[in-house]
Amino acid sequence: MQEAKDPRVAVVTGGGTGVGAAVARALASNGWSTIICGRRPEILEQVAAGFDEPGLTARVDVSDPSDVDRLFSLAVESFGRVDLLFNNAGIGAPPLPIEELSVDAWREVVDTNLTGSWLCARAAFAQMKRQSPAGGRIINNGSVSAQTPRPFSSPYTATKHAITGLTKALALEGRVHGITVGQIDIGNALTPLTAAMTEGVLQADGTIEAESTMDVEEVAKAVLMMAELPPEANVLTMTVMANGMPLVGRG
Repeated sequence: MQEAKDPRVAVVTGGGTGVGAAVARALASNGWSTIICGRRPEILEQVAAGFDEPGLTARVDVSDPSDVDRLFSLAVESFGRVDLLFNNAGIGAPPLPIEELSVDAWREVVDTNLTGSWLCARAAFAQMKRQSPAGGRIINNGSVSAQTPRPFSSPYTATKHAITGLTKALALEGRVHGITVGQIDIGNALTPLTAAMTEGVLQADGTIEAESTMDVEEVAKAVLMMAELPPEANVLTMTVMANGMPLVGRG
């Protein structure tokens, strides 16, 4: 058994921008030693430079098993354990009719969003079972697309629905080991990737309409609340969304 050096150690995937960066900053501001990973080291370093607590960065492709193993080895070597995984890394495909999408585009989204989340959860489970004290928490970023699709989004929507199944399966599997697994479904948090929503995006009826957004810091607060629950409590699923976005009734 490995002895704990720090009882609050978090791994955040896709931590260089947007939701991942906001969550990483919130964790670091509340006493968590945080490791953020992504594909652009220079962006990761900029985020980690603002941490209040010790932080590390790692260039990681979450769809690569060896990269994921290296990420968790770095966390344990540096801080002794892993208490939290925020499974956040994700990408989308071009908004095209299904017959116009390439198989490579489909596979890239599945590899990152679904296989990547599974690989990171797999590594987290292994570490959380063997550390002392054992246990930990995994929070998966599901997106509101885990509930309702946008037009021409079959790869992204399929993977996010699959994340819901993964969350529930792992919540059941982790229970006996003290590993808690939940999911946050986020809608229209304002980040560089979603800024276009304020100007106009395709709706289910074929029109282009601007949509309301919310401050990404509200998402960070929600994830922090989930992360800091006692081990006997879990938010299995949470939806946090811009109040005026057309989710209810979408489609």
